[in-house]
Amino acid sequence: MKQLVRFFIIGMLVSGVLLYLISSLNQSQGYTGGNTLTIFNWGDYIDEELITQFEAETGIKIVYETFDSNEAMMTKIEQGGTSYDIAVPSEYMIDKMRQEDLLIPLDHDKLPNLKNIDERFLDLPFDPDNIYSVPYFWGTVGITYNAELLPDKTFTSWNDLWDPDLKNEIILIDGAREIIGMGLNSLGYSLNDTNKAHLQEAFDKLGTLTPNIKAIVGDENKLLMQNNEAAVAVLWSGDAADIMWENEAIDYVIPEEGSNLWFDNIVIPKTAKNIEAAHAFINFMLDAKVAAQNTEYVAYSTPNQAALQYMDPEMVADERFYPPPALTEKLEVYQNLGKRNLAYYNDLFLAFKMYGK
Repeated sequence: MKQLVRFFIIGMLVSGVLLYLISSLNQSQGYTGGNTLTIFNWGDYIDEELITQFEAETGIKIVYETFDSNEAMMTKIEQGGTSYDIAVPSEYMIDKMRQEDLLIPLDHDKLPNLKNIDERFLDLPFDPDNIYSVPYFWGTVGITYNAELLPDKTFTSWNDLWDPDLKNEIILIDGAREIIGMGLNSLGYSLNDTNKAHLQEAFDKLGTLTPNIKAIVGDENKLLMQNNEAAVAVLWSGDAADIMWENEAIDYVIPEEGSNLWFDNIVIPKTAKNIEAAHAFINFMLDAKVAAQNTEYVAYSTPNQAALQYMDPEMVADERFYPPPALTEKLEVYQNLGKRNLAYYNDLFLAFKMYGK
């Protein structure tokens, strides 16, 4: 019996020493519970120098993870396996997350730099009064084309994509909302339309576009356009800006029928363990100079009006990426369509991708 007690005591001492060593190691690397901030963001969607700067200024260690879709992001947060303190979902997903009680309300008193955001991008329907989110980046969906490969072509409308001369020349985003929405817009319908007759009409019209489609891809679209392997692409504006930086023959246009005006906003998920640090990070990213540096790295449009004075004037004056209010008023923000309607969009898109195979 005494031997068992001795073994038990020795085991407890060993466990205590191990826990102490692990704790000391974590503290030496900045991974204590009170000074760690876990961020969940899209890939290559922040200037990493700013992460280093925030850590140096605050003593808070950032653990950074990425996702490749809003749905994947939400699934991980719902599962609760990781205590994410910050996430960056898109507008329709913010609406869904707040409805499902997955977000923590923001304390605006801890976000004095919120004053830097352009009022056009505040108090939007997916988050009235910005109770749960603050704008991070915004942009549009439009047509990117190579003017050297297509010297006799101009693009002003979605319907220009159906030109027979563009056979096997077009790359499309691998996204249901974007492509079904494009079909709806080309017919004069809202890209949030849930009328099944209209959706079927859009699907049928998209089917006639298939001879012109070279590929439906993700990040590969930028490389294909940069290398002149395709002449036209339907892309997000930030991707277009990246391509244009690498290839001066590339241009970008927002179709006259309208398109998507999208937003990615910063939120604090219910999984958060360090709410104080989350607010500090959000306010840091809202700083005018920080936002300007981040924008020039990421290349998407910033909603931070105060940051514009610190940016390249040519970038700010480019109406392809900073369209005037008269144009943005014609654009539509994606609405949360609900599970049933979203599933129908996804089914149509999958059928479209299989069209003609």
